[in-house]
Amino acid sequence: MAEKTKGDGHKTETPDVSHIRNVEVEHESSDINVSAVVTFAVVLAISIAVVSFGLTFLFKFLNAREAKSAPKPGPMALTQKDRLPPEPRLQSAPGFQVKLENGQTVNLERSVPQSEYRVLRLQWEENLKTGLKDQSGNVVGMPIDAAMDKIVSEGLGSKAKQPNAKIEDYAIKMPTASSSGRETEKRLQ
Repeated sequence: MAEKTKGDGHKTETPDVSHIRNVEVEHESSDINVSAVVTFAVVLAISIAVVSFGLTFLFKFLNAREAKSAPKPGPMALTQKDRLPPEPRLQSAPGFQVKLENGQTVNLERSVPQSEYRVLRLQWEENLKTGLKDQSGNVVGMPIDAAMDKIVSEGLGSKAKQPNAKIEDYAIKMPTASSSGRETEKRLQ
């Protein structure tokens, strides 16, 4: 017998039952009916799936019926576009859009704020590759690669072609701080 002593001095005895063994009995079959529990779980899962499908179908049907029977707005009712606040609108707000240089508008409502920069960046890169175009689509600027090739082949203009050009020829006249702007001096930027 094992004895345990509690804090108040009371002793409890637990009988030693380690010598008792019943090798014929593995578990008590009356504790739980496994097949009934599994059957219940399967029936419950099937029932949940059927009810979910039925409710989804019912809501779609009722929403479609409601949309058909909804009254048409009156002639004085504002359209969705008229309800929007005036320009400029906040980024990712309803009605927010970007108008590109070619007149095309890109709808950016409910998108991340970086999407405006991405759209404009694509337009800028297109302008660098193909040249700047006006509203009618005529090219008014030169692609950057063509401009660099032209500068390399022709030079930078009349001052660049002069063999005697000095760095002071490129200086600009700036007012001096000591004269409070009354006198100027040549400075290189």
